Amino acid sequence: MNRTIAPRVRTLVLLLVAALGALLAAAAPASAHAALTGSDPQQGTVVKQAPARVSLTFSEQVALNDDSLRVLDPKGERVDDGKPSEVSGTTYAVALHSGLPDGTYTVTYQVVSADSHPVSGAYTFSIGAPSKTTVSTAGQAAGGGVVGGLYGFGRYVSYAGFIVLTGGAAFVLACWRRGTGVTAVQRLIVSGWVALTAATLGLLLLRGAYTTTGKAGDILDLDLLGQVLQTKTGAALVSRLLLLAAAALFVAVLFGAYDKRDEDEQRDLTFGLALGGTVVAAGLAASWAMAEHASVGLQAALAMPVDVVHLLAVAAWLGGLATLLVSLYFAPADTPVEAAAVRRFSTVALGSVTTLAATGVYQSWRQLGSWSAFTDTGYGQLLLVKIGLVALLVGIAWISRRWTGRLTDPAVRRVKKKEREPAAREPVTTPAGDSRRAAELARQRAAMDTARRKQQRDADPNRFGLRRSVLAEAAVAVVLLAVTTVLTSTEPGRTEEAARAATSSPAAVTGTGAVTLDIPFDTGGKDGKGVVSIDVDPARTGANELHIYVTRPDGRAFDVPELKLAFTLTAKDIGPLPVVPDHITTGHWSADGVQIPMAGDWQVAVTVRTSDIDQVTVSKNAQIG
Repeated sequence: MNRTIAPRVRTLVLLLVAALGALLAAAAPASAHAALTGSDPQQGTVVKQAPARVSLTFSEQVALNDDSLRVLDPKGERVDDGKPSEVSGTTYAVALHSGLPDGTYTVTYQVVSADSHPVSGAYTFSIGAPSKTTVSTAGQAAGGGVVGGLYGFGRYVSYAGFIVLTGGAAFVLACWRRGTGVTAVQRLIVSGWVALTAATLGLLLLRGAYTTTGKAGDILDLDLLGQVLQTKTGAALVSRLLLLAAAALFVAVLFGAYDKRDEDEQRDLTFGLALGGTVVAAGLAASWAMAEHASVGLQAALAMPVDVVHLLAVAAWLGGLATLLVSLYFAPADTPVEAAAVRRFSTVALGSVTTLAATGVYQSWRQLGSWSAFTDTGYGQLLLVKIGLVALLVGIAWISRRWTGRLTDPAVRRVKKKEREPAAREPVTTPAGDSRRAAELARQRAAMDTARRKQQRDADPNRFGLRRSVLAEAAVAVVLLAVTTVLTSTEPGRTEEAARAATSSPAAVTGTGAVTLDIPFDTGGKDGKGVVSIDVDPARTGANELHIYVTRPDGRAFDVPELKLAFTLTAKDIGPLPVVPDHITTGHWSADGVQIPMAGDWQVAVTVRTSDIDQVTVSKNAQIG
């Protein structure tokens, strides 16, 4: 390697490692994309009686497993009963043991948001009065530790591999077809395929431990792997592996048969490779779009194809840039990258930047939602860093375009120089039969010719200036890719602001505006006393979901022979609207689709029968709508 090249390459590698390490450290644990917007009981509250369940509401739908929601008593023992379940929309609940004593209880949750990122946290509430607790909420963050670091590194490598594979192939087909025969270019593109394939396999194995226990020992757990394969992210990773098999065939044809054909065959093969390569590249890009930010939230049907176009534009620009850098430094002296190829890539890069600007504006609006989110949210601040890096990259690219405009081909200069030089000297002859000596001299002459051509090529100040500016572009691109990787694992500004607004609003006291009524009753007979707890969710006009819990004065759940409700809006002379709930389990009834026709102060009357003759109707008012 040339002495002037080696330090620059080493500098680029060191910059890559430093930037990647710093950004991965800042990104672990990964920020969640589903935010907790409400809970019942609310964080820090003191309730008089033990609740029959704990419910959590998130900003988007989440995936649960058996241990996603846990409730621990002051001694750290679990008091939740059964599997967590979806109550309605984005609200999830887990039942509690009956008769819980007074004290401080800890609720922990670890779920996976709809855009594939784990979210975890913990809070406390108290029954009767606060107490000391031995439960520690430290280390509850999901996606951290060694597994989180490996997963973040795998995501960076997968993005880098995709960019090099896709952008490198596009550079060869669209800008420099002679590059199919250059060993350094072949190795670069094949390395991109290997990196993307290895990273995808690694992410598939790491996924289960990353979203659950976070333990390195669970990486090879086949049960967790089976669960991952049933998720949206698992399907996306498997799809990516299948597409990489097709990409391997594409690379084999590109480098194995392309340069051995005549001009007409190459033209037809170029069309076929370009068409097939575009389909495979779009499919690979879609494996990210279908499982991450673009797949959830506002305008998902439009956001996913926009995200695919955005990723392809990034690959065409940065992957082509990496291939150009390798070609400028490592292409053989007799096959230098032509000036025309550099100019064609300059045009491709300009189109890619224009596409990135258009798709980036849409993505920023979709993920931020307001100007204030640029400075008030972590996502917005990272986005500002990314925009600054892109602006710097465009500035350096403008300098590269100036060098490109001055570039000429070394072959042209060699011909002109040869016309001015005297005739070449006669080759040195060797005695007949001394074939080894002849072969050695031929190798020496070939090495000298190669060195002379390389020296002539590198002596061009314009080509030297272009190499330096492209190297600077590549260095900035390495950092830009690291920032982008962290950005994709950061909670969008729109979600963060929505969660902040939800937790600061009065409705957050019960999660999503749901109303909970606790109504004591006494039928007068044996064991006729108790409490009826009624949850009306979301307590607004239209369809509502009811959950009714019947407990004894000591908090233990019990069944009654008959339970029915009626809603009456006295001010508008509406009702009573009868509701007959379905029995779910001991002390628990529910009813779906209960229609409340208008907002107002509704009377909720409950009829409880505890024996053949003991019955009572009790009521309480609730503001609905």
